[in-house]
Amino acid sequence: MTTPPTVTTPAVDPDALMAFVFRAVTEVGAALSAALVVMGDRLGYYRSLAEHGACTPAELAERTGTGEHYAREWLNAQAAGEFVGYDPDTGRYTLPAEHAVALTDETSPAFVGGLFQIAHGTVCDAATIIEAAASGAGVGWGDHNSDVHIGCDRFFRPTYAAHLLTDWLPALDGMVDKLTAGASVADVGCGHGASTLLMAEAFPTSTFHGTDVHVPSITTARQRAAASDAGANVTFEAADANAVTGGPYDLITMFDCLHDMGDPVGAARHLREVIAEDGIWMIVEPAAGDHVEDNLHPVGRAFYGFSTLLCTPSSLSQPVGLALGTQAGPARIREVVTAAGFTRFRLVAGTPFNNVFEVRP
Repeated sequence: MTTPPTVTTPAVDPDALMAFVFRAVTEVGAALSAALVVMGDRLGYYRSLAEHGACTPAELAERTGTGEHYAREWLNAQAAGEFVGYDPDTGRYTLPAEHAVALTDETSPAFVGGLFQIAHGTVCDAATIIEAAASGAGVGWGDHNSDVHIGCDRFFRPTYAAHLLTDWLPALDGMVDKLTAGASVADVGCGHGASTLLMAEAFPTSTFHGTDVHVPSITTARQRAAASDAGANVTFEAADANAVTGGPYDLITMFDCLHDMGDPVGAARHLREVIAEDGIWMIVEPAAGDHVEDNLHPVGRAFYGFSTLLCTPSSLSQPVGLALGTQAGPARIREVVTAAGFTRFRLVAGTPFNNVFEVRP
């Protein structure tokens, strides 16, 4: 008879244990903070603090038309989290100028209101994801609540506005000249159309075709196009990435969506068929390294969290369900596009949140 191995219980360091317990308390506070930031954004607390300066809970409640008891507790939570400052001598709370930019200025690439909104919406759907994870099933993008969709647009739109026209398109060899002269562009996975409309307004002689599988997002994109200066050079269509119509396209763009697709290789094969032989496919993906250890930092932590609760379930809900994950990394993205028949791949630009790749036939 084989003697079972002896299992030794490791000694527990009580100081290390309590250090982790207090870290856990910090984590709970951070989880609650996501909802509190959405609350402050939605009720106008941050905008009021930015506009009027230091105030008491009573003043904040009066200016925003909200309950004073809620304003008081919200301000105290924000002060404990160092989102606002508190002066015990006057009983007033202040929003630092830098925090005001990040929490109220939706034109700034530093704006984080959308990031908190998508995180809050994602956590609100966590029970559905936990149930799906038990069986390995997926949960579609369209099955999430509107905070996920709206927060996603609000998070990414300022970054696109800050970098797309000035940094990313100029990094593509000769593409700005083509767009200026008149090119055909497909923006695949366009969501609410922020990226599509930015390009369409900047290059009126080119034509832009935005597509997304999520029908409500396409409805929003069409409404925004009607209210914009884009004119007749932009159209939107509800379509899967492997069913994009038209072409040949001089430029195909994908913003933060390739990793969400169930069959990114199949989508890439289809795009290879509709891209011009001298065309460029620009892929914008979350910033990531090729190895797990490359991504063990605050940005990687947030992206792995979104990957677990949002992006991987979305991919698994679709045929193939490759589930690249939000932190796929350049090498994995290269494998996808080369498997589809593209021959040239390079990293051309980046931000703390994004990698930008140029892909050619």
